[in-house]
Amino acid sequence: MKPVVGAMQAWSCVVISVFAIIILSILGGLFRSNHHEFVGGTDDPKDGQAVAGTVFAAVIVYAAFLVFCGLQGLLHLRENRRGAIALS
Repeated sequence: MKPVVGAMQAWSCVVISVFAIIILSILGGLFRSNHHEFVGGTDDPKDGQAVAGTVFAAVIVYAAFLVFCGLQGLLHLRENRRGAIALS
C-alpha cells in the first residue's frame, strides 16, 4: 500500500490532531459542566450540553484524522525501511 499524502504532511497532521483533541476535550468538558466563563454571559450559549456535544463531535473528527495521518506516517516509515534508494 502506498501513502496518499507526503511524510511531512502526515506527521504535521498528527501533531495538529493531538493538540486539537486535547484543547477541544478541555473546552467540551467546560461546556458540559456549564462553567460560568463559557455559559454565564448575556451573549453566551444557554445550553452548554448542546455545545459540548458539538465540540465532542469535532474531537471524534480529529481522532479520525489522527488515525488516518498516523497510518500514513507509518506507511512512509515502512517504505523507507525497505531500502528505497534516496538521492540526496
